[in-house]
Amino acid sequence: MRRPHLSRAVLAAAVATSLVATLTATSAAAHGPDRPGHGPGHDRTSRAEAVRVDRVPTPDPGWFDCTSLFGAGTECGTVELPLDYDQPRRGTTEVAMLRVRATDPARRIGTLFVNPGGPGGSGVEMAAMASAFLSPELLAHFDVVGIDPRGTNYSANVRCFRDAGEQGVALAGMNVRFPQGDEQTAAFVASARALGQGCSTTGAPLSASMSTAQVARDMDVVRRALGDDRLTFLGFSYGSYLGQVYVNMFPDRVRAVAIDGVLDPVAWAGTRRTADVPVTERIASGQAAWRAAQEILDRCAQAGPALCRTAGLGDPRTVWAEVESGMRAGGVELTDPATGEPLGTFDWDDTVGAVLSLMYAPSGYDAVDTVVWALWWLLQPETPENAQQRAEALAALFGFERSQRDADAERDATRAARADAFGLGFPYTNGLEAFSAVLCTDSLNPRRPEDWVAASARQDAAAPGFGPSWTWASPQCASRAWTARDDDAWAGRFDARTSAPVLVVGNLWDPATAYEGAVAAAAVLPRSRLLSSDSWGHTAYGTSRCATGAVDRYLVAGELPAEGTSCVGDVQPFAPTPEQRSAQTPRMLPPVVPPVPGAPPRVP
Repeated sequence: MRRPHLSRAVLAAAVATSLVATLTATSAAAHGPDRPGHGPGHDRTSRAEAVRVDRVPTPDPGWFDCTSLFGAGTECGTVELPLDYDQPRRGTTEVAMLRVRATDPARRIGTLFVNPGGPGGSGVEMAAMASAFLSPELLAHFDVVGIDPRGTNYSANVRCFRDAGEQGVALAGMNVRFPQGDEQTAAFVASARALGQGCSTTGAPLSASMSTAQVARDMDVVRRALGDDRLTFLGFSYGSYLGQVYVNMFPDRVRAVAIDGVLDPVAWAGTRRTADVPVTERIASGQAAWRAAQEILDRCAQAGPALCRTAGLGDPRTVWAEVESGMRAGGVELTDPATGEPLGTFDWDDTVGAVLSLMYAPSGYDAVDTVVWALWWLLQPETPENAQQRAEALAALFGFERSQRDADAERDATRAARADAFGLGFPYTNGLEAFSAVLCTDSLNPRRPEDWVAASARQDAAAPGFGPSWTWASPQCASRAWTARDDDAWAGRFDARTSAPVLVVGNLWDPATAYEGAVAAAAVLPRSRLLSSDSWGHTAYGTSRCATGAVDRYLVAGELPAEGTSCVGDVQPFAPTPEQRSAQTPRMLPPVVPPVPGAPPRVP
């Protein structure tokens, strides 16, 4: 199905063997300088950076009860922060935030800042859900605060077009996850160029002031406003990059920073040597997704047809190859099983999008099996002998699409109601523009949107389908299209010695943020500890009791897991025992936003 783009915002065997073992994580208390908020020998915030943020008057969020919008116990507030920290008197931008107070004030440590990723995900909405996905221990010890990064969500919005009509015309070519064929490619490239140009003109000056460094500065000012001497932070997905930028800009202001679903910071920012490679190719998310999908197929083969239906059709990798061939050739026509009403074509773009989105959840392998099985049957010639299987396949695929649409509609309605209460200019939806303003000001990229054609071909060879899906998320960042520049964006360093250690969590089978990103981040950051997890889904927190407990102990008491610790996810695909196939942690999964436009937040 064509989904409007704006409607919602192999790990080497040797590596797997050496870094991941079926161990229960153990923790070791950090000693001396590794205690949160302490540590001789750490780097200092540069004088220039300190001047930028410390001269800003401490803002008052003006907290007000927003239970009617976000649920019990929520307080909302806004602050006005400099558009340009070098010239703070030349305008401000409004930044929204939400707080959930600690449940045990007597044991309160301070503030835990959270960020769900994106870029452009709502910290406000994540904090509002804190009681559902954070442990009681964290909730007892911390006020949980989420900030909507400048230009996004409930903060003052970046708008790259005059109105929704102009936006719709300009971006019509980007209504697919990735283009197929010359016609779609030309339309996609044209829309990407229009997006870059619109954000560099109509969207300015805010679009040129939305780099991660600016968000880190905002967070530091808010930290001071809330009375915290140093930062405690839990960042997921793109939020891991925000955490890395903060600790390198303000290395002596770190109490405890945990990042999960980690991006390689050097790959995200880029260097002169890698500037001719798109950022969404450099971060290797396409390979991570392809690797996870292939591992699901391999485990399906091992489990057999009793646990995985696709295995009943033959070797699962062969079945997938047949599905890929058929979907690339044109796909299948879907109809409503009840009415026979035509619903459109489900093609290769949709197939990749469905599998990718399903892999964000630990138990998504079961639905991946269903989608692959259903598509294989729908690609077969219709005969009396296979009528029952085809009918069942159509119903399964229709059910998947309907559930996606229903979830989208519910999410959009909820956000529209909240946005109306905040006085935001809906129905104009700026999710893609917000994503792009951060990504494009953060990263170095090739010159022309047309350069993404060759990049996509490279990635299609390396990670069929999944590589192009990720690569095509950034052609608007071409330097000749996106000309708005944030002179204070962070280009590195990423190797600062921090006042407290940083916990880096990497998930082996993460389909969005490659495990290698966590390895790279931990390798470059001197005072960090890598925690690996053989988990499924996007990020490890909430998918592994072992990893979740390690993060909680670190944030509360500064206890780092022992060096070399590896965890195992609570859910494993097609495991022989039911509890391993459907084990549930007692809380919902974090509402993490993957770093690619058009993909929805993970819904538990």
